[in-house]
Amino acid sequence: MPLGAAPGPENVRPEDDLERAFLIGIDVRTRGRSAKSQVTAQAQAARDAATAADIPAVKSSPSASVRPASNKPSVPEFDADESLAELRTLAGSAGANVVGEILQRRDRFDPATLIGAGKLEEIAGAAASVNADLLLFDHDLSASQQRNIEKIVKRRVIDRTQLILDIFARHARTREGQLQVELAQLQYLLPRLAGRGVEMSQLGGGIGTRGPGETQLETDRRKIYRRIRHVEHQLENVKRIRAQQRQRRESAPIATIALVGYTNAGKSTLFNALTRAAVLASPRMFATLDPTIRAVTLPSKRKVLLSDTVGFIRSLPHTLVSAFRATLEEVQRASLILHVSDASSRLSAEQDAQVEIVLKELEAEKKPRLRVMNKVDLLDVEVAESLLHDSSRNGDNTVYVSAAEGTGLDKLLARIDAMIEEDHVSRVHLRVPQKEGKMLALLEAKARIYSRTYKDGAVELEAEAPESVVRKLKHWLVGPKYTG
Repeated sequence: MPLGAAPGPENVRPEDDLERAFLIGIDVRTRGRSAKSQVTAQAQAARDAATAADIPAVKSSPSASVRPASNKPSVPEFDADESLAELRTLAGSAGANVVGEILQRRDRFDPATLIGAGKLEEIAGAAASVNADLLLFDHDLSASQQRNIEKIVKRRVIDRTQLILDIFARHARTREGQLQVELAQLQYLLPRLAGRGVEMSQLGGGIGTRGPGETQLETDRRKIYRRIRHVEHQLENVKRIRAQQRQRRESAPIATIALVGYTNAGKSTLFNALTRAAVLASPRMFATLDPTIRAVTLPSKRKVLLSDTVGFIRSLPHTLVSAFRATLEEVQRASLILHVSDASSRLSAEQDAQVEIVLKELEAEKKPRLRVMNKVDLLDVEVAESLLHDSSRNGDNTVYVSAAEGTGLDKLLARIDAMIEEDHVSRVHLRVPQKEGKMLALLEAKARIYSRTYKDGAVELEAEAPESVVRKLKHWLVGPKYTG
């Protein structure tokens, strides 16, 4: 079954039935202005974002060995080997069996074939020897580069962006998610129609170009544009419905918290641990595409809504960010962002910087944020225990947890409780008649009661309660007159 087909979430095919993929990584050694690659520019942007956000690289990755070169935070960059390892994981998430890989080191990109015709001949032989079905490039390819490479290797060629789009297509379960992925795929396909052959050439003024009507290229473009408009219209309907749902939620004093982070940082596992939901938690990249919202009760007994979102990744295709904007509006409108990082990864600081880039694109980089360093159970035992025990030393905006083992979650909930401003919690003294059973039950359910005494047919309580509860009990407040 080719990449793009979507088996059920639990249907794992035998390895012999998987498509056989051969991976090609590219490492451009020259860092000069003339040969600076898009990958280098993206890495630099990530480092700049990390510096602007004051990301503490050493704290973000306790297991990492980082050499500070200046006063600025040192953010390790994805090197070619680590980038190829990430491509290997992406290929597995897409349902491919990796049968071989080559890392090509060059001084500059070849404009026609990216890595040069000679190297492609070598790759063609290596791919044939392992009977590979397709080649996966760890870089974006132009339409002409993809055609030129396919002519030499005689196999299907897929670039990084197309691979990510394919993974999204496989994992989208709801109608909304499928529409968002389809829009991104159409936007990716549109500029790649040109140059597919003489029959696809555009009409022009030269000899032989004056045809009886539209060429196939123009017909296909017209169909794609029509489909894009249709999908965008349906997504606008989704956006309107989401806005109505959000408006109903916002009419009540309930805060929304959005989980964001690099793909496979453990967001869904943390979501399940906090909400006792059953969202699919998988080591495969982009296992979560469709947003899920569940209620969480904080230590103050306030309720908040927690939203699980799609994971981010290095060089996330812009078309995907645009297509998923309706879903990612939950991030834009959230009262608090929980930025989940993989504490066990050497590249957690670089991954965090990539998340910063997407948040900036969503204009959500200034939102109140709490850093959640997850997967501390994968660190050395002594390091993990030190971080969990002395997490207060690392500042109020960083909490260390293990979502898989449930450790550190109490501290996380307490920190969220302290940062949420909606439905403000205050300490109050109440004298409630015992006959007001409904109000007493409300206090029991929605407030933290510190003391309780019975006197003259009334119950005197010292409690900490949200504003919405205090407002209902204002007639029985003892002390300054309630004016809320």
